[in-house]
Amino acid sequence: MLSYYRRMASPDALRYARHLLLPELGREGQQKLIDARVLLIGVGGLGSPAALYLAAAGVGTLGLVDADVVDETNLHRQIIHGTSDVGRSKLTSAANAIREINPDVALELHEELFAVENARRLVDAYDVVIDGTDNFPTRYLVNDVCVMTGTPNVYGSIFRFEGQAAVFAAPGGPCYRCLHPEPPPDGLIPNCAEAGVLGVLPGIIGTIQATEAIKLITGIGELLVGRLLLYDALRMRFREISLSRDPECPVCGDAPTIRTLVAYDQVCDTAVPMRDAITVDELHQWREAKQPHMLIDVREPFEHASARIEGAVLIPMGVVMGQLEQLPKDRPVVVQCQSGARSARVTAALREEGYDAVNLTGGIQAWRMAGHS
Repeated sequence: MLSYYRRMASPDALRYARHLLLPELGREGQQKLIDARVLLIGVGGLGSPAALYLAAAGVGTLGLVDADVVDETNLHRQIIHGTSDVGRSKLTSAANAIREINPDVALELHEELFAVENARRLVDAYDVVIDGTDNFPTRYLVNDVCVMTGTPNVYGSIFRFEGQAAVFAAPGGPCYRCLHPEPPPDGLIPNCAEAGVLGVLPGIIGTIQATEAIKLITGIGELLVGRLLLYDALRMRFREISLSRDPECPVCGDAPTIRTLVAYDQVCDTAVPMRDAITVDELHQWREAKQPHMLIDVREPFEHASARIEGAVLIPMGVVMGQLEQLPKDRPVVVQCQSGARSARVTAALREEGYDAVNLTGGIQAWRMAGHS
């Protein structure tokens, strides 16, 4: 059979031979994949398998959005990156892996945070969006811009041993806000860095997202539109919840009240007001000017060992309040974690105890992105 494909004129015939054998897909479906443009927001746990499988399937153009660098703690689940990639840009690492899988895929690399300022520009340029984000502010932003631009949003999320997947913002279907109208208060729900995650879990959910993207592009099968798929890895059980479009939804309803994109990292971050935070550039200036302060790292020891800001004192989040005697009250205490979420909660607790505590916005991720040492 393969000798038949070798004689065919198309150079793609052999690579996609097993696709071409599927009557539901065939040559027409494969051409749709080659012509398609998919935007992956995040190339971490969910984006890793999704990007690899979409590239292998022959999606012609993949846009990747990520501003992070590879950390050793990523490697147990973010399979697009390897040990030699630690410290490198995730986009560079992901691009190398994708080109090895399929050099014919066109890559568009967006090394920037997905934000209000660029969301519409990025999404407008693609046919399908895969949401590989790991925080609520970005998740709501992805949802809203997809609704406003009419771009299907292939949603996935993971937590400890459980995952979810759905297709939102498809014609006639619900959006993420139909399920959760407003983001939860900042810090209420821990992320993977705080609660942990089973390494294989994002592989399962990310592959489901890639499957739904392929179905969207080719028009085959029954999509996860109006259905929320729930996966429990400990019990090896899938469940499904029916979802309907909410006519009173604030963004996709009959009379939407949200008509412009909102930066929820500013709106719903109630843990620490802006005056209680410091940017990485401001901290760098403090250090250059030798302004008195104490920098504490509230991550776990293994995170601190992997990457740290010089001079930071390690006091993990779980023990800070029991070691207050280590902290000065005659100068500011700058609190730092991986991305700013854990440190925000510690900052709020310290301020209640009378400490002049400030949160390092963006954590060590922002520090390294800014090129500070």
